[in-house]
Amino acid sequence: MSKSVSTGILEGITVVDLSTFVTGGFCTTMLANQGADVIKIERPGAGDDIRHSGPPFVSTAGYDGPGRAAAAEGESPYAWTVNYQKRSVELNLKTDAGLEVLYELVETADVVVENFRPGTADRLGVGYDDLRAIDDSIIYCSISAFGDTGPWSQRPGYDLLIQGMSGIMSVTGTADGDPVKVGLPMTDLITSMWAAFGITTALYNRALTGEGTRVELGMLDGALPWLTKQAAKAFEGAATMPMGTKDPVIAPYQSYPTADGYLNVACANQKLWSGLCTAIDRPDLLEDPRFETNPDRVAHMDALEAELAATFTERSTDAWVSLLADEHGLPVGPVLSVEEALDNEHIRARGVIGTMDHPAYGEQPVIGHPLRFSVADSGFEGPAPLLGEHTESVLDELGYDAAAIAALREEGAIPDPSA
Repeated sequence: MSKSVSTGILEGITVVDLSTFVTGGFCTTMLANQGADVIKIERPGAGDDIRHSGPPFVSTAGYDGPGRAAAAEGESPYAWTVNYQKRSVELNLKTDAGLEVLYELVETADVVVENFRPGTADRLGVGYDDLRAIDDSIIYCSISAFGDTGPWSQRPGYDLLIQGMSGIMSVTGTADGDPVKVGLPMTDLITSMWAAFGITTALYNRALTGEGTRVELGMLDGALPWLTKQAAKAFEGAATMPMGTKDPVIAPYQSYPTADGYLNVACANQKLWSGLCTAIDRPDLLEDPRFETNPDRVAHMDALEAELAATFTERSTDAWVSLLADEHGLPVGPVLSVEEALDNEHIRARGVIGTMDHPAYGEQPVIGHPLRFSVADSGFEGPAPLLGEHTESVLDELGYDAAAIAALREEGAIPDPSA
């Protein structure tokens, strides 16, 4: 899980993260994974709301180092998964002294990320124009639910709302059921990835031109390009609808019950279909005119499902995977639980899941990110920070001595850890 400190592609890039929850948090975690120094600015005494979004909660009341108050109160491990390798600074941006510290950080930074509702950053004095006046080469990323413009721009938004308004929930679930949310914060994560892509693209442009820029995106805008085949159907006037695990344009491409679980079968072309029928000893399906071509199979999807389900229930999931995937090289796989997905022979061999020593929580699980470069290392050097764990060390880097730090406490810009 570790990397050389000198070989990350974004080594030397400093990111000031003003965001909360996932849309900004996962974005900056992606940047940290590639070597960026991410300084997370958090509200004194409260921090990012995601810290408190459990249960379960984890605490270590006996910890007595930086950020000890947060350790005693406990926090959600959910926060860890979107905050690996960051440094946390508690800073009250509603004080003049707190703003001044932020401005000094921006002078040394390359990127600023915020996900306030449009207009809020400007009111706080941390908008693009405010920070560009300090450093006109800054890359400033603004994330919101609906973007800066349009009649919905001032509405608050969360993943659930965007999943509903993007059409995702209308095509998720079963045909006779209620709308279903994807079981992950999908549109939060989609937005995070767009933001990270936008920031790295802007950094590349700055390397070419020397110019900073503002990257602006809304969650709803970010979700729509992911509709792909569903959007294609809508553009042509075809109905879109929830289909369970079935696919609107490919068959067989769905889950089937087995003797002890479920098997995903993804035969996306004619060669794979032929290979499947041969491997499961069902040559009659190849001769059935209802299933001759992929359009035929899509048109007779229910009949095809009945035929294949009858066969797949004859063996266990592992037996089918061994026969079809390992022996015949066909695209089939088990439906795993989250626990099974995080701990299996393949993931262990790839080293995707690791641990890090956390000063308060002991061994902290870490999910590795997937990008692996032949010319550079990537990975996480440190665990997710405690609230305010790095406040004094970052101030020290900015040149604040003990007296200046004490003055910040007096002015309410930073908390008093002994209070």
